[in-house]
Amino acid sequence: MGTTTPPRTLAEALRARGDESLAGLLRARPDLLNPVPNDITQLATRAGTRASVVRALEHLDRFALQTAEALAVAPDPAPYDTLLSLLTGDGLDDGDQRDDAGAAITAALPTALTTLREQALVWGEDDRLRLVRTARELLAPSPQHHSPTGLGPTVTEATAGMSPGRLQEILAATGLPATHDPVSAVAALSALFTDRTRMAELLDTAPVEALSVLDRLVWGPPYGEVTPNPTPPVKWLRDRGLLLPVSTRTVVLPREAALHLRAGRAHRTPEPVPPVVAAAAERDPQAVDRAAAGQAFTALSTIEELLKLWNGGGPTILRAGGLSVRELKRAATALDVTEPIAAFWIELAYGAGLLASDGETDERYAPTPASDEWLDLSAEDRWTHLATAWLAATRTPGLVGGQDAKGRALSTLGPELDRSAAPDVRRRVLSLFSELPPGTAPDAESLLRRLRWERPLRGGTTTSTTSTEGADLRSRLALWTLNEAELLGITGRGALSAQARALLEEGEEAGAALLAPLIPDPLDHVLLQADLTAVAPGPLERPLAETLSVLADVESKGGATVYRFTPGSVRRALDAGQAAADLHAFLAAHSRTPVPQPLSYLIDDVARRHGHLRIGAASAYVRCDDEAVLNEILADRRSTGLRLRRLAPTVLASQSDPGSLLEALRDMGYAPAAESAEGDVLITRAGARRTPPRTPPVPVPEGPPTPDDTLLGAAVRAIRAGDTAATVVRKEPPEGTTGPTPSDTLPRTTPAETLATVQAAAMTGSAVWIGYVNADGAASQRVIAPVRVEGGFVTAYDHTADEVRTYPLHRITGVAELAEDGKG
Repeated sequence: MGTTTPPRTLAEALRARGDESLAGLLRARPDLLNPVPNDITQLATRAGTRASVVRALEHLDRFALQTAEALAVAPDPAPYDTLLSLLTGDGLDDGDQRDDAGAAITAALPTALTTLREQALVWGEDDRLRLVRTARELLAPSPQHHSPTGLGPTVTEATAGMSPGRLQEILAATGLPATHDPVSAVAALSALFTDRTRMAELLDTAPVEALSVLDRLVWGPPYGEVTPNPTPPVKWLRDRGLLLPVSTRTVVLPREAALHLRAGRAHRTPEPVPPVVAAAAERDPQAVDRAAAGQAFTALSTIEELLKLWNGGGPTILRAGGLSVRELKRAATALDVTEPIAAFWIELAYGAGLLASDGETDERYAPTPASDEWLDLSAEDRWTHLATAWLAATRTPGLVGGQDAKGRALSTLGPELDRSAAPDVRRRVLSLFSELPPGTAPDAESLLRRLRWERPLRGGTTTSTTSTEGADLRSRLALWTLNEAELLGITGRGALSAQARALLEEGEEAGAALLAPLIPDPLDHVLLQADLTAVAPGPLERPLAETLSVLADVESKGGATVYRFTPGSVRRALDAGQAAADLHAFLAAHSRTPVPQPLSYLIDDVARRHGHLRIGAASAYVRCDDEAVLNEILADRRSTGLRLRRLAPTVLASQSDPGSLLEALRDMGYAPAAESAEGDVLITRAGARRTPPRTPPVPVPEGPPTPDDTLLGAAVRAIRAGDTAATVVRKEPPEGTTGPTPSDTLPRTTPAETLATVQAAAMTGSAVWIGYVNADGAASQRVIAPVRVEGGFVTAYDHTADEVRTYPLHRITGVAELAEDGKG
C-alpha cells in the first residue's frame, strides 16, 4: 500500500493489506464474516477474540503451531532471527554450516510465518514480529500453567511477590553483587541465566544430583514438588534461583534457565516437514479396481437386502431415539454381518435418505419413497449415490456401543452420533491415498502421523464430542474411514480404486463411468435343479429377483445365489395373489433348464390345498365345505389352545385373532387362506410400507461454511467502505456553528444547513459525512456522494454500503464536509 511507517496495531496491519489478502483472511477464518464487520477495526477486534483465535489455532499444521508457540515465549516484539534461534537453537553462528534439521527449519519458517500472517495471528515486519495477544495468552507459560513447549514462566513472573531479602540471598549465592531494589535484582538474575558463558560456569559448580534434577524438568513439565526439608541438590538449585518457589511445596524451573539447558530451543523436536505417508504394499491397479468393484456390488446388495428387510415397516424407535440393541442384533443376523458393520450399513442407508422414521404414533423406521427411485437406478449410479452420501455425512457409526458424557449408551441412528469433523477427515484420508501411485496401499500408522501433523490440535473440536471418546478423535475417525472405505468399495485391497479417484476428482459421472464395466450385468434367468433349488449365477434383474424372493427362500449367497422352494415359500407366493399357472409360466420363462417335475408337483400340491380352509373374524372363524376336515381339526390335540367350537357343520369359531389362527393351522400342516368380511380371499402382498417423503439428514457443519468468491468480494468492499467512513478526515466546522465536535457520535446540523450542504455536494460531485437514524431508531455514520436531491429525499452513492441508496432528509441528523485529504 505504499506505507513506510510500520503498523502499530493489528488493525493498521490489516488496513495495509490488499483486497486479495483480506479475502484470503476471510476465507481461512470464515467465522469473522458472521456478521460482516463494519470496518477494519471491528475485523481486527473480532480476529483477536478467544473463540476465533482458538478456531484458527486448531487449523494450523504442527510446524506453524510450533512457530506460534515459539513466538509466545519470545520477547514481544521479536525479530526474525530470535524466532529462528528458538526453533533451531543458538549454538551456531551465521557462518556455520547448519545441520539438515536446521536447514529444513530455516527453509520452512518463511512459509509458516506467511500462514500465521495470512490468518492474522502474527503481524508486523520481520524485525518486529508480534503474536496477537489472545494467542500469546493461550500459548505462553504463566505461573499457573506451562506452555505446550514445556517452558515455565520467566524469572520476572516467577519472582513476583518474592521478598527483597530473598532476592538478595539468591544474588549472593550466585556470586552477583547486591542491588538496591527488587527490579534490578530480578534483571541481574535474568541477565545471568541468559549469558551462556556465566551460566555454564555456574552449572559447572553444581552437584551431579542437582544436574539430574534439572534434566527431569528441562523439557517439561517445569514444575516439581519439594518437601519442607529439601535434599541438598534441590536446596542448592533453590538457593541460586534455578528453582523458584510457586507455592510452599512447588518449585518451577524459570524459562531463561530452561532455554540455556536446551541450547536455546523452544521445542525438543521441531517438525518443519510433514511426515511421509509410507506404502504398505504395492498391488496391481487393475486387481485393486476389480476388488473394489466387487465390494461395491456387495454394498449395493446389502443395502437392498436391508431395505427389503424393513420393507413392511422396520423396528420401532426408542424413546430416546435410535435403534435398540436387540433390533441391531436382529438386523446383523439377517444381513449375515457383525453388529458394528450392520450399524454402518444402517447409518449409510439413513444418511443417503433411503431410510427414515415414518412419523406415526408407534414410530418405526421404514424405507422412504426415495429408496424406490434409488432401486430403479443403474448399479453404478446407486453406488455413486451411496459414496457421495458417505463422504458428506457427519454421522459416525464407529461410535455405536460407546457412551456419551452421561454414561448412556450410543445407539445406531441415535441423536448423539454426529461429529462435524468426519467429512473433513474422510476427504483428507482419501486425498492422501490419491497422492500415492495407483495400486499403492498406505501404511496406516504413517497416515495417522501425517494427519496429526496437519491438525495437531484437532483431537475433538465439536461440541458433541464427549470426554469418554479420548482426545484423538481425528485419528479414530481416520481408522474408521479406512474400514468403511473398504466396505463401500472406495478402496480395494487397501488401495484407492480408479473409480473412487475419478469420483473424488471429477464427480459422480466420471466415477460411475469407470465402475460400470466392472460390475456384472443383471441376469434374466436362473438354473432350476431337481432338488427344489434354483441357482442364480450372478445378479438378477430387479423384477426377477423380487418375484423369486417371494416364491423361494435364499439358502446361500456368494458368487452364485441358491434359492430353495418349500411349501411355505410357494404358499407365500399364492398368498401374494399368484395362481399356480402364473408360477409355472414364470419359472418356464426364466429358467435356462427345464422345470423339474418335483417342483411342478410341489406347486400344484400346495395350490390344490391353498384356500381350502377360510379364516375370518369371530374373534375368528374357520369354514370349510368338507366337514371331515373340520372334524379332524377339532380332534387334533394341537388345536386345544385355539378354543374352537362348531357353529355349523362347515364353520368353526375361535377366540383367537384371525392372524394367530391362520398361523396355528399352518403349523398343523393345513393351508388355510384368509378372507374378507365379504368372503373374498385376502391377497397378502409383500410389505411395501413407506415413510412420507423425507429429505436426507443434514450434516452438522463444523463452523461456518467457506464463503464463495462473490461473498468474499462483497464483504471486502463493505469492510473497505465502512473503514473509509470510520477513518475519513472531516472538515472542522467554522467557529460558532453547530457542526460536529470530536466528542459527537453523529454530526448535528439544522435541516436548512443539511439541505444546503447535500445540494451543494450533488452539484460538485463531492462526498459528505452524515449521521443517519433508520426507521428502527438505529443510528449510524455514513460517507455518501449525493447524486440527486428532490421531494425530501437524497439519492446518493453510499461508500459505507458500496451501493446507491435513497435517504429521507428528515432522518439525517446532520452533515459535515470532508477534508481535501480525506476522500480516500
